[in-house]
Amino acid sequence: MVHKRNLLSLALASALIGVFANAQAQSEEKPIPPQSDADVEAEEQESAAELDAVVVTGIRRSIETSISTKQQQTSIVEVISAEDIGKLPDTSIAESIARLPGLTSQRVAGRSSTISIRGLAGDFSTTLLNGREQVSSGDNRGVEFDQYPSELLSSVLVYKTPDASLVAQGISGTVDLRTVRPLESAKRVVALNARVEENSLGTLNPDSDDRGGRFSISFIDKFADDTIGVALGFARLDSPGQANRWNAWGYNDLNGSEPGFIAALAGTESFATSTDNVRNGFMGVIEFAPNDFYNGSIDAYYSKFSRDETTRGLQAGVGGTATGIVIEDNVAVQARLDGTYGPVLRNDLNQREDEIFAVGFKNMFNIGENWKATADFSLSSADRDESILETYSGVPNPAGGNSTDTVNFVLNRSTGLPTLTWGNNYADPNILRLMDPGGWGQNGYIKFPKFEDDLRSVLLSAERNFEEGAFRSLEFGVNYSQREKSREVAEAFLDLVGGPRVNIPSNLIVGTADLSFTGIPGIVAYDVQRAFESLYRPRTNVNQDILNKDWEVEESIINVFGKLNIDTQLGTVPVKGNVGLQYVRADQESRGFAVPGGNATLAQPFTGGSKYGDVLPSLNLSFELFDEGFLRFGAARQQARPRLDNMRANTNISFDQTRNRFNFDGGNPELEPWLANGYDLSFEKYFGTRGYISAAAFHKDLKTYIYSQSVDIDLTNLGLDLSSLVGPGITPPTVARVTGPNNGEGGSINGFEFAFSVPFDLWVEPLEGFGLLGSYSDTRSSILPNGPGTSQPLPGLSRYVSNLTFYFERGGFSARVSQRSRSSFIGEVQGFGADRETRYVQSEKILDFQTSYEFKQGSMEGLSVLLQVNNLDNEPYQEFFRDPGTPDRPRSYNEYGRTVLLGLNYKF
Repeated sequence: MVHKRNLLSLALASALIGVFANAQAQSEEKPIPPQSDADVEAEEQESAAELDAVVVTGIRRSIETSISTKQQQTSIVEVISAEDIGKLPDTSIAESIARLPGLTSQRVAGRSSTISIRGLAGDFSTTLLNGREQVSSGDNRGVEFDQYPSELLSSVLVYKTPDASLVAQGISGTVDLRTVRPLESAKRVVALNARVEENSLGTLNPDSDDRGGRFSISFIDKFADDTIGVALGFARLDSPGQANRWNAWGYNDLNGSEPGFIAALAGTESFATSTDNVRNGFMGVIEFAPNDFYNGSIDAYYSKFSRDETTRGLQAGVGGTATGIVIEDNVAVQARLDGTYGPVLRNDLNQREDEIFAVGFKNMFNIGENWKATADFSLSSADRDESILETYSGVPNPAGGNSTDTVNFVLNRSTGLPTLTWGNNYADPNILRLMDPGGWGQNGYIKFPKFEDDLRSVLLSAERNFEEGAFRSLEFGVNYSQREKSREVAEAFLDLVGGPRVNIPSNLIVGTADLSFTGIPGIVAYDVQRAFESLYRPRTNVNQDILNKDWEVEESIINVFGKLNIDTQLGTVPVKGNVGLQYVRADQESRGFAVPGGNATLAQPFTGGSKYGDVLPSLNLSFELFDEGFLRFGAARQQARPRLDNMRANTNISFDQTRNRFNFDGGNPELEPWLANGYDLSFEKYFGTRGYISAAAFHKDLKTYIYSQSVDIDLTNLGLDLSSLVGPGITPPTVARVTGPNNGEGGSINGFEFAFSVPFDLWVEPLEGFGLLGSYSDTRSSILPNGPGTSQPLPGLSRYVSNLTFYFERGGFSARVSQRSRSSFIGEVQGFGADRETRYVQSEKILDFQTSYEFKQGSMEGLSVLLQVNNLDNEPYQEFFRDPGTPDRPRSYNEYGRTVLLGLNYKF
């Protein structure tokens, strides 16, 4: 529930903006000079002309542009359009996309990043920029949308049904991010946007900041008699993030072997995380149309994203001698524990830098009256360099061995969040030492994950128009792409140079980190980077798990397609659409390491790959049953390329002497794509371009799904030396049992969606400016991602997803309140060892608010003032444990605070 005080503050802010706007308008009133009859007549004619062409701006313009684009498409799509140059509806493009029907997002570090379409995670979709496939700086194919500044995009088109000319498609959908086309602009435009922001949690770490800002500038103009268009944009984000994070290691059963499960917290982690996010994004477009024969464009995009994340906290196993245990509903909610191991105090620093670059050169030719041809060349690349640094401290045990302490805890039943009272004061540097309090054999640890992703493509296509008949035109062409992605992770233990226990130098101490959200007053905070540079020595760690993270995948894809565009009538019903076919030919190769017996010193380079082809037919039909009432149908064989980490050639090898068989455990370089038959039906009723209602249903039947399986293979031609595993006198076998990702039986996913966008004055004229838009989806799946006989739900699938936005806009004033919600789901996060893990995530509702005023005349014309509050009621992100036969138990509680932004936009 939204706190009344928050609503009151927002109402006051809105009222102040309105009062300021009225005062400004009154101050700009001037005496009206005498007019002649001719002047009066001319002014009346001009006013009448203006009334005939009402210009809609802001929120309503964005909505109407999106509706118009959606209505004109023959495929089933969802659309977002910018309110104005440099002004998409949200501060994050991921948040805007997540408001579309059937779509939602997963929060990472408090920010929407990855997108789920119709219950399928990002690995099942493809992301384009101006129609060209994009690489990812993440661990797989899924694009992290917070890498793309919303200020530099003009629209987003999400294809829910593909057509044959959409050469990079996904099973769940395809997201096309689009920049502005300068030759479509009516006049020169310069737009400036600036905002300051503040996080409500304050500074949880003493060396962090809770205030930041963002700035953008866009320029659009045309030259040479409107034959050359130029668009340039720059956007800078300097946004801090704060987070209170608590994690449970797990739960023990106090009943032991007795019936029933009494959950007792096994371990606890309390962290205060402060993040400094800095992103600089550049966009440039040059468009040229010198004559009717040729139209060309070059568009480029560059983004550099840096994130410094400081985390300080306390972690400990909850054990020892327990007294005063209180049990409620089979959960130990209160106890005192003496002799608990630890705690381990953490001062960590994670640093990440991402660079993304994309450039495209598109050439379009009009050949005669009926032929068009296109040649499009593109390059996309992404690099990520990351450093994950851990350092430990604690209180030495006078008796030797691991550190111990006494703790009293009380659990909040609704959140699982504990209140912890420790015996020691961990904010006192005099009792602490840099050491190994947990007995882990290290004083710290560091990892250096690195990703490189490069994609080059060429599209050659042609279109033949027909003057009569049911088919409007024939499109055909070929697209060739080559992609290469690699991952490597160097890791090292950290040893203290001065011995096993070192005092924390006073010149490195920066204050106290706040952990009061779990009852801990705080812990000593020191400069992690300076401590690492002056007090620690790396000790390289190489083992089979680390080598398993080093891989390289290369794939070449040839896509040949043909499509007939339909424009005819079935009786009195107009019918539009398309029918087409794609043939996709893949040649893939992966390089990694084979590690015999888990011994990294015996690791051997290992290569594998495959070639195969798939045929993908598609059909889209749109029937205009009555005026602005459409029934759309789509059917297609859809494809999604396998996850890149599943295609790695890495494998760990052991020898089963009893069965005289080698066992391989790793990736699969011969893995083929997910394939599905998809069917969509949608009814859409439009009210001009001002509003619409729609109801849709879909069904996807996965013909193949990828999950871990065991198969036998022939070792004869693999070229591996495995003699060290067999031993003397034993003939090595020629067959191995390989366990890893393989193509198997699929399953189905289906659901229905309801969406609407309704301006209230369609029915009640005095309510002009008020409107409501929203969506609801219900999605169900029989897919078992871990194979037959398992029970885990499909990652990314929330059964219920809804979005609702209430807005008002009139006379320059606008306000908007939005809520997006999703039911519980399986999420994917970066876990221990920088590997991907799945977690059960609680349902959530995110509430955002925005209000602004734009000056329409006078000296301040073109200026608008904006107030925005994201995550208005501070909705936490929560994870939980779910095991068969036991109740759900809290796993993680993350509080990110609300972010308040105040900004100015100016366009001239």
